[in-house]
Amino acid sequence: MRLSNKLLSGTAFAVGLAVALTGTASALTLKASHQWPGGKGDVRDEMVQIIAKEMKKANVGVDVKVYPGKSLFKPKAQWNAMVKGQLDISAFPLDYASGRHPQFSATLMPGLVKNHDHALRLNSSAFMDDIKKIIDKAGVVVLSDAWLAGGFASKKNCILGPETMKGQVTRAAGPAFEQMLVGAGASIASMSSSAIYQAMQTGVLDAANTSSGSFVSYRIYEQVKCLTAPGKYALWFMYEPILMSKKSWKKLNGKQQAALKAAGKVAERYMTSKAKGLDDKLVAAYKKAGVKVVEMTGAQAQAWKDIAQKTSYKIFSEKVPGGKELIKKALAVK
Repeated sequence: MRLSNKLLSGTAFAVGLAVALTGTASALTLKASHQWPGGKGDVRDEMVQIIAKEMKKANVGVDVKVYPGKSLFKPKAQWNAMVKGQLDISAFPLDYASGRHPQFSATLMPGLVKNHDHALRLNSSAFMDDIKKIIDKAGVVVLSDAWLAGGFASKKNCILGPETMKGQVTRAAGPAFEQMLVGAGASIASMSSSAIYQAMQTGVLDAANTSSGSFVSYRIYEQVKCLTAPGKYALWFMYEPILMSKKSWKKLNGKQQAALKAAGKVAERYMTSKAKGLDDKLVAAYKKAGVKVVEMTGAQAQAWKDIAQKTSYKIFSEKVPGGKELIKKALAVK
């Protein structure tokens, strides 16, 4: 009996020593998923990697394993996976979940966000308070805010005024942009940004709009003749936050939750510092690839907004519960 006790004591000491050396006996591993290429400088991948690094530094018994390039879940499937607790963390374009929560289309409404500074002001507005209440009620937590500007690209011609879109099969990121583009005479093919390259390569798409980051990360410059950069009159801004399953969040203790919140803020500050530079990086990459680069004039952007008012804004205000109030709150942010 004494020998058995000694053996047990020795085993306990060995386990204790191992814990002391490794910092934790069995760290909780959180799975983080996104659709963009990993390790190639995409800011959304970088945001998730920052959270993983910060959690490692915090040493609170939580590891974050990143699965880039839609290797764990398909892009739009990530929302439901978080709600169910099957996925812990995701860099997720919120409008992808507008099929379940149509209010999310307001976060990709043509011309609603004026520029990067305006996007930052929206983060602390009544508009985003309402959006985040819907996110929270659905069972998801926001770790980091992120807005990306974007533009248009085409295999056929430069997209400037609405008349330049007629007859083109186009990808738009969400319902609001689709409605505006149809109003300008385009045909729509819906897909995630990760599918644009192949769709253009196989002739399914003539044109697309997406974020500056995705235009570069997916090398769409290899398939197009002309890029309409965001420029001074960007129509396209999309909310692409870092989100977390509330079921996963509730499994963490207070110290772990505090560390994850702090990590999310580090990632958010990184994104804020890089957001404007993404547009410059976009222009440089496309010019280097020999693609013609143009920007809309104020009059051309306004012509698009006029169509959006009669299509996207009108449909959203009439069909989406609370839609009219959401638009009003967003427009109140100057």
